[in-house]
Amino acid sequence: MASAASSSAAVPFWRAAGMTYITYSNICASLVRNCLKEPYKTEALTREKVHFAVSKWTDGKPQKPTIRSDTPEE
Repeated sequence: MASAASSSAAVPFWRAAGMTYITYSNICASLVRNCLKEPYKTEALTREKVHFAVSKWTDGKPQKPTIRSDTPEE
């Protein structure tokens, strides 16, 4: 009986559409940002930019980090 219940469990629609939760979340956030009025829209768009550092490890020690961004270089 338990196996029948688990096989008919509901699947989130984003998973059924072949998306990951992160992809679904990014789409929703983008839609909300685009619905905002100025000056809130511009402020929200500047906060969506992501910068991060990547360090390669050699012999158990981190090397000099490289700063990366998810936005294209201008």
